Amino acid sequence: MSPSASGHGPAASFAAQFVAPGPSGTAIRDRLRGLTAQDEQVLRSVGARLGALAGRDLRTRCADGLSHDANRWAMRKRELTGESSARWAGSITKATHDQWAPARRGRLAHMRSLEAGVRTLEHRLSLPIGEPGTKRAPGGYRSRGEWFVKSRRLEALKDRLAAERADWDAGRVRVVRGGRGLLNARHHLDETRLTENEWRQRWEAERWFLQADGEAGKRYGNETIRVTPGGEVSIRLPAPLAYLANAPRRRYVLTARVAFPHRGTEWADRVEGNRAVSYRIHLDVERGRWYLTASWRRATVPTVPLEAARIKGVIGVDTNADHFAAWHLDRHGNPVGRPRCFDYDLSGSSAHRDAQVRHAITRLLHWAASCGVAAIGIEDLDFAAEKTRERHGRRKRFRQLISGMPTGRLKDRLVAMAAEAGLAIVAVDPAYTSKWGAQHWREPMSTPNRRISRHDAASIAVRRRALGHPIRRRTAPPRHHQSDDGGHRTVQADLGDRGREGSRHHVTERAPDARPRTRARRTRATSVSDTVRDACRTGTRVRIPLPDTVEER
Repeated sequence: MSPSASGHGPAASFAAQFVAPGPSGTAIRDRLRGLTAQDEQVLRSVGARLGALAGRDLRTRCADGLSHDANRWAMRKRELTGESSARWAGSITKATHDQWAPARRGRLAHMRSLEAGVRTLEHRLSLPIGEPGTKRAPGGYRSRGEWFVKSRRLEALKDRLAAERADWDAGRVRVVRGGRGLLNARHHLDETRLTENEWRQRWEAERWFLQADGEAGKRYGNETIRVTPGGEVSIRLPAPLAYLANAPRRRYVLTARVAFPHRGTEWADRVEGNRAVSYRIHLDVERGRWYLTASWRRATVPTVPLEAARIKGVIGVDTNADHFAAWHLDRHGNPVGRPRCFDYDLSGSSAHRDAQVRHAITRLLHWAASCGVAAIGIEDLDFAAEKTRERHGRRKRFRQLISGMPTGRLKDRLVAMAAEAGLAIVAVDPAYTSKWGAQHWREPMSTPNRRISRHDAASIAVRRRALGHPIRRRTAPPRHHQSDDGGHRTVQADLGDRGREGSRHHVTERAPDARPRTRARRTRATSVSDTVRDACRTGTRVRIPLPDTVEER
């Protein structure tokens, strides 16, 4: 913990809070119901034909490497136009670039991860065996055997890093159309519980190409895959498949209709206004269903100012491997009500994990709307450089935990869904939120009937940082204000006094002409108190006589 955690040192530097920008695009999906056998055959033929062209174009782009330029792009497009159409060729070349560029960025991220591992290993190998580590850096290895094994691993990582740097300098990337996971599943069919025929169907469906970019100003926003406001879907066939057309100008009209029940009004406005809408047709082999996905870019919406997002209070959210821990705080940083927990299960298939995340975020947004807040505070988590073996050593379960947390998907989903609910997302630095939250808020917020977890306390820390408040409940006054100028204070509040934060107690002085207390009264009071004390000690009942005269009263 840094010195600023307890207020006894210089303030720690954290990344500034910011309001996350809203989503830049929208995608909706609807099922193609009522397709005939002829319709499915046409879709399979078109997808397979264009998929082969897309694979060939991707191979050409990867071979060009860093020498690729605009002229080469235009040449690739001209080669594809004769075998499909100009618009299909444009969609294929753009999709190829969208595959090559992320693979290039992924190689750079992998290189940085290897470099971090090499630095950590070199540092620990340079230390004496058994030297303890610090909070800032790990120490030496515990035995000579471990030191020897790590030295071997250092050489292996250096070889991998050298190979990655050579590929990076040459501009080489490795991309698998259809997904590397599905490709490797071919060699482990028993583990995936798939037959060779089932795997082949999935592999071919993933490698089909049936997507077309939108064009502003064209009829219904897309000339290649056209969807009318009434839901009629038609496809512009490639030149070699023109004989399959059932409509003029090499078009094939499907018998299925789409309605887009979710955000269909917004889609219809774009289609009727001839604004660009991109479409993708794909087959879910497991269910045997065809789907049509429509997507478009959203207009840039100005980000809500940070102060405006804070004015109605913020909900602090602590992201964990299996749940969101949330607490509502007012604009002054005080917790309101009880903490909430929104569970999700990230095991199983990708579709199940995605559904779990969406359901948890939906419940969170509904609760935030009922609280009347305008923003949600969340940690800006990124475990890209924190998952290596060199970073966490033998903490295998912890490495598996952070590797299984889809932080990027959680943030993207939350930002997109919060924008639709009219809520802003305030991202904060995640440093020490769990540690300081437990230190300063766990015990004060716990009651005999309600125990606060570490995650609930961390949600308070996230929320206070989003508001710009310190995580600590109360800042100590300056040293010269902690006592009187002339010495210690004459009246001090007790530690158990609930009003110790207030002003000093008022001391009433006796008037100059007040009657002095008599010795008899003090003596009688002393004797009465002694009698009561003895009776309580022995458990007997006593009778205390009342005073007989007014003077005694």
